[in-house]
Amino acid sequence: MDELRVLIAAAGRGSRAGLPYPKTLHPVQGKPILVRIHELLSHRDSTPTIVVGPSGQADIAGCLARYGLSANLVVQDEPNGMGDAVLRFRFSPAYGSSRDVLLVWGDIPFIQPKTVATIVDAHRKEGNDFTFATRLVDSAYTVVTRDARGDILRVTETREMGATFAEAGERDIGLFVFRVEPVFNLLQQNLPGKFGLKTGSHGFLYVIEHLVARGFQVQGLPVATELDLVSLNSMKDIEAFH
Repeated sequence: MDELRVLIAAAGRGSRAGLPYPKTLHPVQGKPILVRIHELLSHRDSTPTIVVGPSGQADIAGCLARYGLSANLVVQDEPNGMGDAVLRFRFSPAYGSSRDVLLVWGDIPFIQPKTVATIVDAHRKEGNDFTFATRLVDSAYTVVTRDARGDILRVTETREMGATFAEAGERDIGLFVFRVEPVFNLLQQNLPGKFGLKTGSHGFLYVIEHLVARGFQVQGLPVATELDLVSLNSMKDIEAFH
């Protein structure tokens, strides 16, 4: 059984960023974000699984072909949230041979190799069930909560908490390593927090709290850099990097 397979969530349509194509295909410093991610992680999985939307499937397949890259494309038929997107991995040829998954959001152009290596190495060395990278920021749009010992309790999205603005704190960056069996088991259950209070969509981060409650080993490592945090939500987020 393969130890680790890569899963890239890239079903975003790009409409919020004003793009007529999937935002993962937007070029940053001359290269589409998806290609940058694929090349970064290809030594870990030369044929990653990429979750795509129906309208973006052809464009993404064409982009990969132009760069001579291979991938397993699985379609998320409706934009039902990140938890639903992650569950699409079940339809990938890689699913049956996977013990662990390295999951990355498809709109992050500058993930650093050291950040990836640190969380993968810690995941293996510590025997974790779920490992992710974090960073302290001035505006935490996701909020990492720890107990008095510094152990992870939960990670929540500020918009799902009813917050009107983001405060300073520790956040995740959209880079995770986890064991397939416990995470996919929980994602398929009807658990508290599964559906966002504001969006109604199937989230992903809520699963961390349920893993902790069931005694699984979860570790958040504050190793992310400023570059790791860059993501394409609107064009202004990356305008300094063109």
